[in-house]
Formats: sequence, structure tokens, C-alpha cells
Amino acid sequence: MEPIIIVLIILVVLVFIALIKTIQVIPQASAAIVERFGRYTRTLNAGLNIVVPFIDTIRNRIDLREQVVPFPPQPVITQDNLVVNIDTVIYYQVTDARAATYEVASYIQAIEQLTVTTLRNIIGGMDLERTLTSREEINAALRGVLDEATGKWGIRVNRVELKAIEPPTSIQDSMEKQMRADRDKRAAILQAEGVRQSEILRAEGEKQSAILRAEGEAKAAALRAEGEAQAIRTVFESIHAGDPDQKLLSYQYLQMLPKIAEGDANKLWIVPSEIGDALKGLSGAFGNFGPMAGGPAPANGKELREQPRID
Repeated sequence: MEPIIIVLIILVVLVFIALIKTIQVIPQASAAIVERFGRYTRTLNAGLNIVVPFIDTIRNRIDLREQVVPFPPQPVITQDNLVVNIDTVIYYQVTDARAATYEVASYIQAIEQLTVTTLRNIIGGMDLERTLTSREEINAALRGVLDEATGKWGIRVNRVELKAIEPPTSIQDSMEKQMRADRDKRAAILQAEGVRQSEILRAEGEKQSAILRAEGEAKAAALRAEGEAQAIRTVFESIHAGDPDQKLLSYQYLQMLPKIAEGDANKLWIVPSEIGDALKGLSGAFGNFGPMAGGPAPANGKELREQPRID
């Protein structure tokens, strides 16, 4: 009985192993390459698949999702004989599992070497300044070459990025000094422009202030002259309305004589010819005017001669 039991156990184990090898479950976004006696038979897609046990074998399982592969820094010589280290990142996707398995031994290594050689060809035709400022151009050229070369491998390169472009340390120091000098230059220019603009604004303000001050003085003078004219007009109208006689006018003439003699610079003063008529009016008002101090009154209303002032 024991040999029969052992045989049955062996048969059960073999059946179980056969079932496991027969049923193959492929995850989503994956593919599997099936070989029969070492020859490619078919590609298993996602889901439940049946294969012939002990005859069909799974050669390779490939992830069909987009992959990201960073490559280590590669030294590249520019057109002006400067060595720069460039880090690259490749975004690729397997589109044909069969080609990716049989057309190239290791598509990751092949893509890396192709990226290095292509970078050297592209950067070799650029100087350092253009290399640092033309990342988009380099990315586009590199992607075009990689996509064309990897198409037969069942690989599609979706994107190529340059992570870093590192020039030599001495060049970095020189570039930093140049950038610092440029910043200082721009700062000096901006400061000079600010001072210039400030002076212009100050001059404009002073100009506007002077214009407004002159306009204010002109308006004030016009208003003052208009007020004086109005005052004279009012006085003139009041005099005519009051109808003054000769006596009042003569008295006003005498009141104005001290004001005429005011001032230290007046060495002589002129008596108007109308003063004789004024004195005649006062003479008639007070009866007899009498002799004035310092000499007789003018006879017959004659004009007084110019007398020097005695300080």
C-alpha cells in the first residue's frame, strides 16, 4: 500500500504543478513572451492565459507602462574645448514586447549609450554659452534621434530632459563674477536713472510752483488794481454826489501840503498853481487871510514859486 500512496501523491503534485504552469495570469499594463522549445510563439496580454505545461515557457515579462531612467553625468566637450558634465533623464515606453526582447539584448543600456553619443554630437557643435541657454533645442534634437533609433526595438522615447549642465569650476567662478558685475552695473544704472528722474520731477515741481506763484501774484495785482479803481470810482462818485464847494476843496489842498513834503530825500517840493485859488477861497471864507509866516501872501492869486525845503 505504501508504494501506491507514494505514487498517488506524486501524481497529485504533478497535476498541481501542471495546472500552475497551464494557467498564467498577466497583470494589467504588462506582457509576457512565450517560447516553445526555445522559439517565440506568442505574446501574452493582460488577463488569464492558458499555455501548454512543460512545453511552453515564459521567456520575459515586460512592463508596458512609461518608465523613467536617469543616466549618470557624462563628460561632453563643447565647441570651444570646454568639458561639461550633463545629467539626462529619459522617459520611454515599451510598445512592442517581442521587439524589445529579441531585437536588442538590453534596451536600457542601448538607450544610455545612444544618449551619450548623441549628446556629444549635439554639444560638440555648440559653444558653452549656447549650451547653457539652449536646453529645449538640445532636448528636441536628442529626442528625435533616440525616437528614430529605438523604434525598431519596440521602444518609444516620450521625453528627454537635461537635469543639469555643469561647466568646470573655474568657468563657474568666472560666470559668477560676470553676473555679479552685470548686477552691479544694472544697479548703478537704475540708481542714476532714479536720481535723474528725481531731479526732473523736482525741476518740474519748481517750475509749476513758480508758474502758479506768478499767476497768483498777477491775479492778486489785478484784483488790487481793480479794488483801487473801484475805490477811486466810489470816491469820485461820492464827491460828485456831495457837490463840494470851493471852500472844501481849498481846505483839502492845505491838508495835502505836509504829505507832499514828507520823506528825507525830498530837498524841494513844488506848489501847484491851483494853490493860489485855494488860498483865495479860504481868504473869502475866513474874511482876511493875512500874511503867511515867512513872507507876504501871494497877491492876485499868482502862482507860488518853488521853495527849497528846510530840513
